[in-house]
Amino acid sequence: MGINEIIELIVYEYLWGLPLIVIVLVGGVYFTLGSGLMQFRFFKESFQKISESLRSNKASSKGKETGVLSSFEAISMALGTTIGVGNIGGVATAIAMGGPGAVFWMWVAGFFGLATKVVEITLAVHYRSKDEKGESYGGPNYYMHKGLAGEKGHKTLAKMLSFLFAFGFILGIFLNIQTYTVAEGVSGTFNLDINMVAVIYTIALYLIISGGLKQIGKISTIIVPFMVIFYLIGGGIIIFSNAAHLPEAFRLIFESAFTGTAAVGGFTGASVKLALSSGMSRSVFSNEAGWGSAPMIHASAKVNHPFKQGIFGIFEVFVDTFIVCTITALIIIVTGQWSSGLDGATLTLHAFETGTGTLGKMVLAVGIFFFGLTTSSGVYTQIEVVLRYILGNNPLKEKLLWAYKWFYPIPSIALVFIASYHGLPGTTVWLISDASTAFPIFANLITLVFLFPRFKAILQDYSARYHGVGMVDPNFQVFYEGSNAENHVDM
Repeated sequence: MGINEIIELIVYEYLWGLPLIVIVLVGGVYFTLGSGLMQFRFFKESFQKISESLRSNKASSKGKETGVLSSFEAISMALGTTIGVGNIGGVATAIAMGGPGAVFWMWVAGFFGLATKVVEITLAVHYRSKDEKGESYGGPNYYMHKGLAGEKGHKTLAKMLSFLFAFGFILGIFLNIQTYTVAEGVSGTFNLDINMVAVIYTIALYLIISGGLKQIGKISTIIVPFMVIFYLIGGGIIIFSNAAHLPEAFRLIFESAFTGTAAVGGFTGASVKLALSSGMSRSVFSNEAGWGSAPMIHASAKVNHPFKQGIFGIFEVFVDTFIVCTITALIIIVTGQWSSGLDGATLTLHAFETGTGTLGKMVLAVGIFFFGLTTSSGVYTQIEVVLRYILGNNPLKEKLLWAYKWFYPIPSIALVFIASYHGLPGTTVWLISDASTAFPIFANLITLVFLFPRFKAILQDYSARYHGVGMVDPNFQVFYEGSNAENHVDM
C-alpha cells in the first residue's frame, strides 16, 4: 500500500468517514427545519444586504456599531477565504477522486451549509469579546466558552470541544494547501520551477499580512470582486460554447452520485462512498460552512445585531458552492477533462485551456495566484483569532502573535518543497489538507447544536425588530456581553 492509499484510508475511512458525514448532514437538516427554512426565507434579503453594505462601505460606522471591519470588508475577507483554491483545485480533486457524482454531494452539503453558516456567524457575533484595544474578536472558541460552558454549564464538554477545535485549526498551519495549489498551477502554466513560484508567493503573502487585519480587509474588497467577475465570465464562456454537452454532464453528476463511476481514460473509477466523502469534504473546505472559520472574521464586523451579519452566510455559501464551484465542475466535465487522469489546479487549468485557449489558461493561472493570497491571508486571520483566545491576557501575547505572523507561511512553503522532492501527486496533498478540517468541524457542529436555541432567540428578536413578526422584548440582550452602546439596536 502506497502513501497515497494510506492517507486516503485515514482521511476517508476515519476522519471524513460516516460519523462526520452524518453530523454535517443531520446538523444541517436540524438548522434548516428548526429555523423554518431560513435559506429560502432570507435568501433575497441576504443579497439585498450585500448591496446595502457595498453602498455604505465608506461610512459603515455611525458610532453605535463596534468592530474592526465594516460589514463589506468582513464579507470580502470571508469570501476571499471561501472563494479560492478550494473552488479551483479542491473541486477538481474531488472529481478526480470521486468522479462526477462528487459534485452532487457537494451541492447537498452546500444546501444545508446555507443554514449552518448563518447559525455559526450569528453566534460568533453574539458571543464576541473585545481586547485591550477595544477591538472585537470572536469565533467557535468564544461561544464554546461563553455559551456552552457559561450558559449551558457544560464546562467539561466545552473544554474538550474547544481543545479539539483549536488543535485542528492550528494543525492547519502545518497542513495548509494554498501555497502548494498556487505553485502547482502557476509553475505548470508558465513552465517555471514549482519551488521558485512558492518562494515568490510567500514573499507576496508576507507583504499582505504585515499590514494586519484592517489592511487585509481593504485589500480583499479590491481583489475579491475582480477575481469572482473574471472567473464567472471566463467559465461562462466555456460552458456556453459547450452547451450541447450540458445534458450529459448533469446525467453523469446525478447518476454516478448513486451508482459510482467506472474506470474510463485516465480515471481509475470511484465508488458511491468515495464520491460522497470527497464531494462533501471538498464542499465544506470550499464554502467553510460548519468549519468555524468564517465566523472568526465576521465577529470583527461593525454591526449592531448579530443576525444582520449572520444573514451574509447565505450569500457566501450560495456564491461559493452553487455558482463558482459549479462553474468549475461543469468546465471540467463538459470539456471531457474529468477523465484525463489529471487532478488539482492542473486539471482546472487544462479544462480552461480547452475552452479558452492558452491565453485563458495563463490569465486563470494569474488569477489563482491572487485567489491564493486572499485565501492564505484570511486563514492567517482566522488562526490569529484562535491564538488570541488561547493566549488570553498573557503578557507575552503581542510578542507571540508577532512571532506567529512571521512563522505562518513557513510550513506551507515547506509542504511544497516536501511534495516536490518526493514527487507527491496533488490528490495526496489535498488529502493531507482534509485531515486538518475534520477536527474543528466535528467540535463546532456539536457546539452549534447545543447553542441553537440561543440562535433561534436572536432570530426571533431580529424578526420582531425588522420584520414586525412578534413582539420586541426591550430587555433582550443582543450581545452576550458588552457596553450599553454595543447592545443598542436601531429599529
